[in-house]
Amino acid sequence: MALMRGSATRDMTSGSIIRQIILFSLPLMLGNVFQMLYNTVDSVVVGNYVGKEALAAVGSTTMIVNMLVFFFNGFSVGAGVVIAQRFGARDMDRLHTAIETTMAMTFLLCAAFTAIGVLSVKPMLHLMNTPDDVFDGAVSYLTIYFWGISGLLIYNIGSGILRAVGDTTRPLMFLILTSLLNIALDLLFVLGFGMGIEGVAYATILSQLVSAVLTLRLLTVTKEIYKLTWRDLRIDGSVLKRIFAVGLPAGIQSVITSLSNVFVQGYINTFGSSCMAGWSCYNKLDGFIMLPMQSTAMAATTFVSQNIGAKQYDRANRGTRDSILLAVGITGLIAVVLVVFAAPAIGLFTKDASVIEFGVLFMRANTLFLIANAVNHTLAGALRGRGDSRAPMLIMIGCFVVIRQIYLFTVTRFIANTPLLVGLGYPVGWCCCCVIEVSYYFLKWNKRIQAEA
Repeated sequence: MALMRGSATRDMTSGSIIRQIILFSLPLMLGNVFQMLYNTVDSVVVGNYVGKEALAAVGSTTMIVNMLVFFFNGFSVGAGVVIAQRFGARDMDRLHTAIETTMAMTFLLCAAFTAIGVLSVKPMLHLMNTPDDVFDGAVSYLTIYFWGISGLLIYNIGSGILRAVGDTTRPLMFLILTSLLNIALDLLFVLGFGMGIEGVAYATILSQLVSAVLTLRLLTVTKEIYKLTWRDLRIDGSVLKRIFAVGLPAGIQSVITSLSNVFVQGYINTFGSSCMAGWSCYNKLDGFIMLPMQSTAMAATTFVSQNIGAKQYDRANRGTRDSILLAVGITGLIAVVLVVFAAPAIGLFTKDASVIEFGVLFMRANTLFLIANAVNHTLAGALRGRGDSRAPMLIMIGCFVVIRQIYLFTVTRFIANTPLLVGLGYPVGWCCCCVIEVSYYFLKWNKRIQAEA
């Protein structure tokens, strides 16, 4: 089947490499900005209109939410690689089988993740040593969030299908619309109805539900090659095995890393609600700095997948190099700006002087090290596009979990238990990962790349 004239898909197997990556990445980056706005707006609203305890409660839930969402995103990565490779190879029958299998499995995972999320709220908060003045608010926020998590999961997998065939524009349009809706509902529920932290949770899940409905409608009514045919909805065992072969390592890595971050949050929680709120503010901004590398990593995965499917190996290799350079350049520029303007940036979330002080401390100590993390994520994305998902998983778990936890245990017990030294646990993991992953790429893939060329 040929691509339709005026198609929203993007064939990345021809044309300028850097132009293809940039044009693919920009909508992703903007989309990720609006995705981040969901929780960031929640934090801004509760921080300014409810109080620092509510801000700490929302911020302390991020790691728990990420554990389930990141595991699901691993499944999305695997599905995206399989779909992109079949799109690149123009194997349309198997492309449709992959799409129907992906959506059928998604609906099953939605039910499972809702139950797991709701049941894990209190145990996970206890595991993180959540203080009493924050605990009840965190329970309320997380319980509501997990009851509505299906909207987020369905949107994520739907947009993943669209990205795999090169369409990043329409997922962006849906995110812009629902992010604006989330802002309006946050203000309505908190300022208008006085619902407090529960209000921002309801605003988030309602907005995510709208994005899911819009994405499903597009996949159902489109005349493009990725049309979702509901009567063909089924799980193909061979396709699901391939999806999990690529996606499961990525999901496991993300979950274990998030679990490790739960323990980091536990260390932070021992310093009290002001430090927790400052750490929360830093993490919100840290998330925005990571958007370029995450978007470029997604672009690298799709670019490499399509070109591997089309057997254009040299083009896939050059796309890997250009993606890394682009991610490092953009991340470095944003990091410098935020280090210089750390205090005004943290001040967007709160006017509490002690919270701002902690937020600035973490921002200035950690942010520039994200340049190393830009290499980590983009190179991992390119490796997954080749179908090599196990190595990035093992390297990232080793650095983001094992090395980071050894560092935290050592410094807090034998050197000094201070917020600064705990916060530096992140850069330690990033830098170790960068060294090991780059070494792996050249040692493992160099001969194969030369043979392919």
